[in-house]
Amino acid sequence: MIFNWLSLVTGVFYIVLGIFVIIYKFFVIFLETGIAYSLGALLIAYGIFRIVRSIYRMREQHHEN
Repeated sequence: MIFNWLSLVTGVFYIVLGIFVIIYKFFVIFLETGIAYSLGALLIAYGIFRIVRSIYRMREQHHEN
């Protein structure tokens, strides 16, 4: 159960990190605009994936009980 909540929080963190990369164009080093948008979009997509997977697992566990 705690893994699902941790995965949810991690997903939110990835989304925030993706937005940060897009706005400031910085991730360890300064990035070119195209690379910053691509990396930011990838981080946001992965964050959404983690959140959706976490919610799906929570619903499965709820229906099992």
